[in-house]
Amino acid sequence: MESSLPSTQILDYGESAERKNEAKNYNEVMYALPKVKGLRGNDYYLYQGFWYSSFFLEGLMSVQEHFNPQSTDIILASSPKTGTTWLKALTFAILTRSRLSGSTYSSLLTKMPHDCVPFLEFHLAQNPSNRDLAIPLLSTHGRKGCFCFFVVLFSAHQMSENVEPLPLEEAFEMFCNGISILGPYWDHVLGYWRASLEFPEKILFLTYEEMKKDTAAHVKKLAEFMGCSFTLEEEEGRGGAKDNKHVKGEIGDWANHMTPEMGARLDDIMEQKLKGSGLKLPR
Repeated sequence: MESSLPSTQILDYGESAERKNEAKNYNEVMYALPKVKGLRGNDYYLYQGFWYSSFFLEGLMSVQEHFNPQSTDIILASSPKTGTTWLKALTFAILTRSRLSGSTYSSLLTKMPHDCVPFLEFHLAQNPSNRDLAIPLLSTHGRKGCFCFFVVLFSAHQMSENVEPLPLEEAFEMFCNGISILGPYWDHVLGYWRASLEFPEKILFLTYEEMKKDTAAHVKKLAEFMGCSFTLEEEEGRGGAKDNKHVKGEIGDWANHMTPEMGARLDDIMEQKLKGSGLKLPR
């Protein structure tokens, strides 16, 4: 039987017979996995306990096979729509600030944060050399896998996004049943949370809500965790930490998209799933 999966969507294998064979193997693995219709009508595949689109899963399998983490790597881990762009901008600006002098401008002025901090499952899946080795920042939407240094971002409610063609009510029901990209969401969060308790020196666990409320304190915490603390002079001149064009999510904005009953149900599910873990819903 021929696979009904679309052809390779992420990886540019060129003419390499070895890489083309890898793509075929990944498709064969996906073909055998349980699947459901996802939020945009595309298929989600259940792989190692989590749901992935074919676009993401192929890159993930490639990374699992080929990625060799360095001891200095700092990996930003987050679920989609929980503040990833902002976290990338902050960490990149903090880590590269010593390079800026005179007429040297930050790359963030001309590039998006996603171009400054490569995704494991996209940029490095295409080519392991798609990174600047002088900047140890990488990012992932996947679950924990290797013991580099992780900065993890969690939000109580994923930020809203239009997900045609499914109606919001149907998409919400799927989310509550654990079916979402990289879902179940609570399992994704709890995996990193528990790891942060076991390896606090390697994993910094943050919440979007707390970062939004006190950005300056969290910028300082990020710098300390990444081993590039601010000097007293820098701290005195760091008054604009809250001004960031990448901060689009508003705390409580879910109320503009969901009913109070939907919000209460989601809170109940999250509280039940997080019960006994020590992790509390940020408010």
